[in-house]
Amino acid sequence: MSSLKRGMVPLPDRAAALLESLGAPSRLTAHLHVVHDVACHLLDWLEVRYPSVAVDREAVQFGAATHDIGKVLYPAELSSPGAQHEWAGHQLLLEHGVEERLARFARTHASWTEPGIELEDLLVSLADKIWKAKRVPDLENLVVDRLPGEPWEVFLALDEVLDRLAVDAHWRIAHQSS
Repeated sequence: MSSLKRGMVPLPDRAAALLESLGAPSRLTAHLHVVHDVACHLLDWLEVRYPSVAVDREAVQFGAATHDIGKVLYPAELSSPGAQHEWAGHQLLLEHGVEERLARFARTHASWTEPGIELEDLLVSLADKIWKAKRVPDLENLVVDRLPGEPWEVFLALDEVLDRLAVDAHWRIAHQSS
């Protein structure tokens, strides 16, 4: 059963309150909600498949729920390409008392090849792609490289979960558009 058919994982309270206080457009909130839901499914998969891998679950969930928050300041980037929202979102989160470990995703979600990127950053980036069934081999390979085991086995396991998540893309796209 798809996540949308059974109900999406609610946004973290802190993220939801922040989006409301900033007057985030409904389309942005819907996008953040679907990316957060996908990130939660990736975290659940990771916990079951790779229990030895330490991941800051709270950071990934909050990061997925706020990664595009800078679009509050740059609303044109809701429907057109642009990167101004990334650093602006990071600053906005810091200004609202969000600690760096949670705020960083606003600036890292599209910069996954930069130095210092952690598995958590890659998971948010991956969720931000697969919610609409977009596959990005370079990003997926970076995730594979961070997980234990034979690379081909890790690749197949990741590929399987991403295919499963991609099946619901049409529901997520409809939710974001509604």
